[in-house]
Amino acid sequence: MTPPDLNLLVTLDVLLAEGSVARAAKRLRLSPSAMSRALARLRETTGDPLLVRAGRGLVLTPRALELRERVGPLVEDVRAVLRPRESLDLRGLKRSFALRTSDGFVETFGPQLMARVGAEAPGVRLRFVQKADRESAPLRDGTVDLETGVVGKATSPELRIQTLFRDRFVGVVRKGHALAAGEVTTRRYVGGRHVSVSRRGVDRGPIDEALELLGLEREIVVTVGGFASALALARGSDLIASVPERHTSALRMGMHSFPLPVSMPVVTVSLLWHPRHDADAAHRWLRNCVQAACAEQVEQE
Repeated sequence: MTPPDLNLLVTLDVLLAEGSVARAAKRLRLSPSAMSRALARLRETTGDPLLVRAGRGLVLTPRALELRERVGPLVEDVRAVLRPRESLDLRGLKRSFALRTSDGFVETFGPQLMARVGAEAPGVRLRFVQKADRESAPLRDGTVDLETGVVGKATSPELRIQTLFRDRFVGVVRKGHALAAGEVTTRRYVGGRHVSVSRRGVDRGPIDEALELLGLEREIVVTVGGFASALALARGSDLIASVPERHTSALRMGMHSFPLPVSMPVVTVSLLWHPRHDADAAHRWLRNCVQAACAEQVEQE
């Protein structure tokens, strides 16, 4: 089956609106003979004469009258699809976005983000999804719109990446803990009992590898899947938690934090999205909101 020539839709729309081959030709800047050939193709395609002689003029057939009501809106829809998107009406925007974030992001950066979104686009709804792993499938299949985290080997190469802020790990204990007073040396640090954070449930991580280079080993008595759980345990016991500083600033309120006594690389927290959303004005606006909210929180620290 030969696919239809969609260019004929525009010609048909003008012909039916003008009811005249000559006027349609002038409007489309075609010669009368070219317009006549286009009408012949339309008659062959639709199986209807469309325009028939009535005295000295032409009249629309019943089929043409039916098509005239349908073709105009159809052509306008096509033009709307192909033209650049107009400016975004944030006040009238009604849309829901899903954000996949690491533990602590909502508590730390959520208030600034929601305040900004609510002030600029009150009709927008956000849904935060817990980040259980670093797989990029949710972004690729459209389950989530945005994701925050550290780029790693599991990050899909086609994703767009925008830096939000840089972070470092710190040690955290409850007020009144022995490590809350004085300098925290490596010996004092490894002398305590620790809670480790691992989504995969493994006991060893970058901190343990850094300590091993110094010939030291810390005692991990419990492993949890998120920073909030680690801090909750440290808050109510003598356990030591080691968590990213900026990412958990809201979760660490009322606790004592200290620099880790081992050398750890700074981590870069980024915003990730699928390239299908690059030209989406609403999505671009939300990306800017997330970046601004993170920058505002970092400036307050």
